[in-house]
Amino acid sequence: MSDILKAIIMGIVEGLTEFLPVSSTGHMILTGYLLDFEGDRADTFKIVVQLGAVLAVLVLYWKRFLRFLDIRPGFMKRPGLNVVHLILAMAPFIIIGFTVYDFIKEILFGTAPVVISLILGGILMIVAERYRGKITAETMEDITYKQALGIGLFQILAAWPGFSRSGSTISGGMLLGTTQKAAAEFTFIISVPMMFAASALDLWESRDFLTMDDLPVFIAGLVAAFVVAMVAIVTFLNLIKKLKLSYFAYYRFALAAVFIVILYF
Repeated sequence: MSDILKAIIMGIVEGLTEFLPVSSTGHMILTGYLLDFEGDRADTFKIVVQLGAVLAVLVLYWKRFLRFLDIRPGFMKRPGLNVVHLILAMAPFIIIGFTVYDFIKEILFGTAPVVISLILGGILMIVAERYRGKITAETMEDITYKQALGIGLFQILAAWPGFSRSGSTISGGMLLGTTQKAAAEFTFIISVPMMFAASALDLWESRDFLTMDDLPVFIAGLVAAFVVAMVAIVTFLNLIKKLKLSYFAYYRFALAAVFIVILYF
């Protein structure tokens, strides 16, 4: 199978899973294992291709992002999200991410760690659904500064591939009193600057072994992820009020079991 075809397949997987609480990075690592697409080049691809899914969020929520640029005096007191919410939600992950970046790349970007985190992330979702807090934020615009920081702290778990950014932040939001949909949309919003920063960092760290010959592979994966993510985001938001978070947890357990069999039997 050509690298271009592998990139398209992985881009489709990324677009389908980036905003579902099932871990896109985990799926990418496991798919890469099945396609024999591994190594430093593949690890960088798995991060950069997420830009395709993130660009889909930027297209769908571009008006909302423009409002974040409004920092006129008194903006922090106006209702709705502002740039401070984003900073509070991103800061914990950025601090931890830069601190343990090398450890994450060397130790946690593997199939066995992903299987473990799929299980642990599923347990967190079940706990969040069972012990969710009293709802104080019906929509994304109702999220408080305290809730934004709390969601940001839960997002630290997503540094472990397989835990899932959306799984961690939606679970955290529910425990802190947001609705499932409010936490999901907030996750979409904060993923944009987070993933741009992560991709830029990884490209810089990988500059010594990437070449122009890799460009078609990266572009193929990115475009596939963008197109599929556009459909996946709209579909997920329409379903999220009907689907329990525990359904995704059970899927994670099943996926972990499949790969335990593949890896060890």
